[in-house]
Amino acid sequence: MSHSLFDSDVPHPEPSNLTAFAANDLNRDSEHRDEHSVEKALARDGTHIFAFAGDKLVLKHDGQVLDPLFARYELKELQPDWDETVLLGYRKSGEPRLAVPVGIDVENLASQYKPADGRTLFREMLIDEVLLGEFAQAASLIRWNGDNRFCGRCGSAMEIHIGGYKRVCAACEHMIFPRTDPVVIMLTIDESRDLCLLGRSPHFAPGMYSCLAGFVEPGETIENAVRRETLEESGIRTGRIRYHASQPWPMPHSLMIGCYAEAKSTEITRDETELEDCRWFTRAETIEMLERPSATGKASPPKGAIAHRLMRDWVEWKR
Repeated sequence: MSHSLFDSDVPHPEPSNLTAFAANDLNRDSEHRDEHSVEKALARDGTHIFAFAGDKLVLKHDGQVLDPLFARYELKELQPDWDETVLLGYRKSGEPRLAVPVGIDVENLASQYKPADGRTLFREMLIDEVLLGEFAQAASLIRWNGDNRFCGRCGSAMEIHIGGYKRVCAACEHMIFPRTDPVVIMLTIDESRDLCLLGRSPHFAPGMYSCLAGFVEPGETIENAVRRETLEESGIRTGRIRYHASQPWPMPHSLMIGCYAEAKSTEITRDETELEDCRWFTRAETIEMLERPSATGKASPPKGAIAHRLMRDWVEWKR
């Protein structure tokens, strides 16, 4: 008996765990954050800190080992802005983990430091999966705090509170909290023909095809965002929508919401401003992109990307 992909949660019970930036296991201890949390954490022995020069993480390196964690005393020459320190949480050992923006420019970093953005950390596997997950939280919060130094209502300076999870206007007391931008990313499936829909954006690496994606708009459900974006970009109408996995994407503070969409039409009319190509792929062609990209010149997104997860889980899903 044949069963639909949209009636099952196989092949993984929680595929989000298999995506990059998702392995953050810090105890965030959010219910206990207060105005003294950062001060107490910085005073503890064994505290380690991520340092950010703009949107780039600063790593220590000695030619062989890359280390993204600093003790407080190691940060002096980087000119840390301690007033903008963010408390991420605590390791299982009780060790506090924090993040701080530094004043020194990326171009002026000494040779023993290496700056890297999130894509570089992920694609070149410069740090392990757990640290990559902690980086995602840190990068998003550092960027949000840096982007909100002034009040959107009266223009006055905003002050950081409760370890970086709230900012309050010093004049009108307007309060804001960290934002996460929801993005739907979907693999549309034509079950009758056993095909998946992939597109190619002009800024992709040569030969790479990926799932379609787009921001969720205000007042819109995830399901309707999937249907709208798929129709706008490819001209394909969709029916049932199945959530599959999510992925933090700290460039700067998005959450990728991975879904499968059931194709209800087959003729593609692509948005030529968004995509330079959009086509149906067979299961065999998709496996080829995942496993042997050099064979055809077409490739999937790298392992760890949620688009890769959606593609791989479709080809591994057994009827």
